Amino acid sequence: MSDACQLYLITPPQIADLARFADRLTAALDAGAVACIQLRLKGENGGEPAEAEVLAAADALLPVAQKYDAAFLVNDRPDLALKAGADGVHIGQSDAPYGQARALLGDGATIGVTCHNSKHQGLIAAEAGADYVAFGAFFPTKTKVAAVTADKDILQWWAFATTTPSVAIGGITPENCAPLVRAGADFLAVSAAIWDAADGPAAAVKAFQTAIAAA
Repeated sequence: MSDACQLYLITPPQIADLARFADRLTAALDAGAVACIQLRLKGENGGEPAEAEVLAAADALLPVAQKYDAAFLVNDRPDLALKAGADGVHIGQSDAPYGQARALLGDGATIGVTCHNSKHQGLIAAEAGADYVAFGAFFPTKTKVAAVTADKDILQWWAFATTTPSVAIGGITPENCAPLVRAGADFLAVSAAIWDAADGPAAAVKAFQTAIAAA
């Protein structure tokens, strides 16, 4: 793992045109280093997406991630991560337990765990063997209804107390990310700030890289 904070991209909740989005993802990855891509799809009403939809998206996007040496994770579903040949899975507190995901995917898989604003949940996940823990939401976000909010102090405490990488998530933009970088976040998980950027995803990635370097 690099000592520098790195970008972690999350897909939009709906992808109408996979070929077009694959091109946009390619442009984003070509613009600067990205450590990870998480496929996080939702149904039209915010529910679970169809299994076939997730697998089709993985089939289109995984080769792009591999070309740029970025890890490719599936959200929520270890079983679909396995079927898709993904590098791993990101699970929430109400998804499949960490132990179950690890048993299914094996020791070589990357498994991250949402821990909201809880040091306790983070420590449980880290002690179990999670490859990273995700804290947030740090800022208001339209991408997902945030269950709780988090303060940057948890990132500073986490970096001091543990060696497990942390991911900061929730409403992060190039303009507001500096305090999270300085607090010790290993990764910034971003979605809308990339895919909804007025100048396009490539420009957004470059703006994040500039902001991270300046923090």
